Amino acid sequence: MSLWEYKVITSGKGGFASPALLEKYLNDLGREEWEIVTFQPQPDNLLAFSGLVRRSTQRDWSLEDAITTAAKAEAEKLRAEFAAKFQAATAPAPAAEERPASFLEEKAAPDDGFRKPIDTSSDADPDAPEEEKDEWDKLTEENELPTFFDALKPHMRRNQRGPGMSVGVDFLAKRWELSEEDVKGALVECGMQIPADENAPPVYVEYDGDLFWVNINRRGELWINTREKPRPVFRVVQGTRVASDAAPASAEPAAGKPANEGTPAAPAEATGTEAAPAEHPTHRKHKAATAGEPLPSGPALLDRIRPHMRRNRREPGGSGSTSFLSRALRCTEADLVAAFKTLGLVVPEAAADQPVYVEIGPDLWWLNLDSRGGLWINGKEKPAGESAAPAPTAAQLAPAPASAAAPAPVLAAVRLLLQETKTGAVAGRTDRVAEKLGKPVEEFIAALVGAGLKVPEKAREKPVFVEHAGEIFWLNKNAKDELWLNAKASKYADKAEPGEKKPAGRGKKKPEPKE
Repeated sequence: MSLWEYKVITSGKGGFASPALLEKYLNDLGREEWEIVTFQPQPDNLLAFSGLVRRSTQRDWSLEDAITTAAKAEAEKLRAEFAAKFQAATAPAPAAEERPASFLEEKAAPDDGFRKPIDTSSDADPDAPEEEKDEWDKLTEENELPTFFDALKPHMRRNQRGPGMSVGVDFLAKRWELSEEDVKGALVECGMQIPADENAPPVYVEYDGDLFWVNINRRGELWINTREKPRPVFRVVQGTRVASDAAPASAEPAAGKPANEGTPAAPAEATGTEAAPAEHPTHRKHKAATAGEPLPSGPALLDRIRPHMRRNRREPGGSGSTSFLSRALRCTEADLVAAFKTLGLVVPEAAADQPVYVEIGPDLWWLNLDSRGGLWINGKEKPAGESAAPAPTAAQLAPAPASAAAPAPVLAAVRLLLQETKTGAVAGRTDRVAEKLGKPVEEFIAALVGAGLKVPEKAREKPVFVEHAGEIFWLNKNAKDELWLNAKASKYADKAEPGEKKPAGRGKKKPEPKE
């Protein structure tokens, strides 16, 4: 009748870190002669399980076991007889020779095929004394410990910044109940190198087909990383370059095939020392139709790029980047920008610059820069009653006498350079508007003052309004002492003549007499 001992096995709540560790654990159970009775994995994690194993406490005898036991007993008997003879020869007085029966009995007793049962009654008692181990168990205890690399894997988690897995040194020290210096010492003994700073290149160590290395982050924390060693998929060989004159001019057709089937046609001309690759006939036709053609000028250029533009996402109309359009037209980006400048389009210096609109035919066109510095061309239909005024000349910006027609040239020129605000008006900082016009700020402000506007001395000063084309214009200063030009629809458009000054403030007060 067989006697069995049982043991409950489990992988813990999180399970094993990899299938290799699970396989090693089951192999260790097999080497210890444990037999799996039940094995229940978790449905959401196949590496987490619980089960029951058993093994027999009495080994079945075989012929080989009997021979081995007899040989051990004979060897112990000869060793005991030799020791007795040597002791009798060296002793000063003969002593009664005693046969060491107890010695043979003690040594032969463990080999009788019966394994001593293990007392499991106090396994659940945390205060129970530990079972004493014999010398043989103490010698083999250290060899049964896992290696440093195998002990790391159950604690590693997926690396969030790259391939493989990683674990912190401070976390290992807490889990193993060791100091961080002990863990660092183990790293050095295993061949890994601790970097000096976060910019130091990693030093890799290979173990069991995996690469291990240590890195330090910007907070000074040490991390141990591992990933599978890359496997080579090819080897590099040196090819032989073939010159065009070394290639045969023509090739004989293969037997049973036409001359134009299975043999690529040789190139008609070779301009270099290397053979040119074959080109598809459709590609050659398209390249011959577009390569080398100069860019059209005038409105024909806009008609050429219009099919390649896409719908503008921020406002009506279409837009297209010069980098994409230059590839579509098979020209350089510099040549395309130069062609845009011949149309009068202005290239902005910064992304925040206000666009300069140019009227070409029934549409308005302008250039702008995106946040990455890319240049875009934009176009839209001209709204009814609106036109793009050209940049003012020096005569228009010069101070003019106070008259009814004086503000018209200056205010009409800068109206399209103002940007719409949240309140429904339009505004622009005077230094930016002057920079787009290519004029000094002082000269531009003098022209606005000559048109009837007044520069306020402080932020809360009441402005002076000047009407033009159904809108009123005024200057104001903000809390940062920046001077802004503003415009909005006038409430007095049907009651006053163009160029007439309006009273300060927002009510319908009479104009204050000027000194």
